[in-house]
Amino acid sequence: MTTRHFFRILITLLAFAFAAPTFAQGNDPKPLFDQLADANFNDAEKLVGQIAATGDTRVVPALNAFAEGDLYFRKSDKAVFAAKAAASQLELIDPVTGESAGQVAKGAVTKIKVNNNLRRAIRAALGGLTLMSPDRGARLAAADAILRSPSAEALELVEAALAKESDRAVKARMQEARAVSLLSSDRSVEEKRAAIETIGKLGGRDALGILNSVSSSIDASLKPDLEAAIASIQNEQQLWDMAQNVWYGLSLGSVLLLAAIGLAITFGVMGIINMAHGEMVMLGAYSTFVVQQVIRENAPGLFDWSLAIALPVAFLVTGAVGLVIERGVIRFLYGRPLETLLATWGISLILQQGIRTIFGPTNQEVGNPSWMSGSFPLGGMTITWNRMWIVVFSLSIFVGLLLLMKRSAFGLQMRAVTQNRRMASSMGIRTPWVDAFTFALGSGIAGIAGVALSQIDNVSPNLGQSYIIDSFMVVVFGGVGNLWGTLVGALSLGILNKFLEPSVGAVLGKILVLVLIILFIQKRPRGLFALKGRAIEA
Repeated sequence: MTTRHFFRILITLLAFAFAAPTFAQGNDPKPLFDQLADANFNDAEKLVGQIAATGDTRVVPALNAFAEGDLYFRKSDKAVFAAKAAASQLELIDPVTGESAGQVAKGAVTKIKVNNNLRRAIRAALGGLTLMSPDRGARLAAADAILRSPSAEALELVEAALAKESDRAVKARMQEARAVSLLSSDRSVEEKRAAIETIGKLGGRDALGILNSVSSSIDASLKPDLEAAIASIQNEQQLWDMAQNVWYGLSLGSVLLLAAIGLAITFGVMGIINMAHGEMVMLGAYSTFVVQQVIRENAPGLFDWSLAIALPVAFLVTGAVGLVIERGVIRFLYGRPLETLLATWGISLILQQGIRTIFGPTNQEVGNPSWMSGSFPLGGMTITWNRMWIVVFSLSIFVGLLLLMKRSAFGLQMRAVTQNRRMASSMGIRTPWVDAFTFALGSGIAGIAGVALSQIDNVSPNLGQSYIIDSFMVVVFGGVGNLWGTLVGALSLGILNKFLEPSVGAVLGKILVLVLIILFIQKRPRGLFALKGRAIEA
């Protein structure tokens, strides 16, 4: 069956249903289904058309079952039913009412065979019934399908449905579907000119593709209109592409902010070059994996809450590991930055190998909760829910840390130690414990970052290595120890990366960003937002 034949069936079915509504309502499709028991493939196609012509949308599930090969006739009386497995038997379902007709042995029924041509006829019938469906969503979906795959053969079908449509939104979508179908038809030049205008207003890449596809075959008098519409869509698309790049940049920047914000605290307060910071991120991601495994095995219904449960777990685990590292190693190396760099690098290797030993070297599966899956359109952009929530989460962590630093006694002590350690100590602040809990806090935040990153990156022992260099770049560029500088630095570098990547590639783009940061640091060694204080100025 050709595409032309396919759409002719659709047009015939829809026209018949609209032309004879009284018959459609009064004709019972059940006897038509029963005739399928003795029908060959050609007769079955005709019967499918007659079933659809009744206009009874209750037959849609049975036609779907027919296309899937799940339609049977009972040997005793040749009555036709849809069927589904019920243990060792089959449960028979009335093809019109959808009610159960009891269970029978598999040997008591015979499957009605279906081939590809018959499946096409069934899909055609379903398409006509969908456009006539009382369900607004079904009609809208049918119009969208034609909009994505326009054809001259679909034009009369859409026009027939459009004449009966009363819903404004569905009618507008059908008018767009009519316009895209009209361009490949033999209609008048004026109608096609109006269709070009409609498609131009529709905008987007799909509309641009439709206009480009007919540019070689369209009437010469329509060329100026077509070129104007294409130019308008292209200009609009460039703006949307720019907005999409900004969104990608903000998304990347939020990831960098999560990875770097803990490092900004420890580096700023303690002056420690912590090369194991990436492994704290990795431990947070593996904490998420363990939480999800426990939930899958013991309480699958709580899976959508797995990230909420994983957040405090990851914070406590990585915070405890950070506290042990600071008390056991780093406190003996203050004032010796090269030694701390080497020691923390060794710790990072130990943590990586420990994870490989426990969980293996391969990637681990961390699932997305339902509320973080999928995407939604925003104008000419597509926004994924997981990236959206990570942006929101990053900003929430930033605000929470800002409040902690500005409104709590611990935050006041951290700022005092950052600005003048000796004076803070002389005022009674226990600077060693401020250092310890600051390092634990920075590690805990890195663990929370790992929970978020587990939703968009591979959870493996090498996860942290992907972010440690970028995190240091963000901290140095924004200003050591300054949270606002970390925010601005992360978002700026994220957006800059995404604007450079299309023209120079991802690798060269990162190299250019690094070169620009080096040149910037030559002029402003303390970054965008330098901390102030007597000890710092000295």
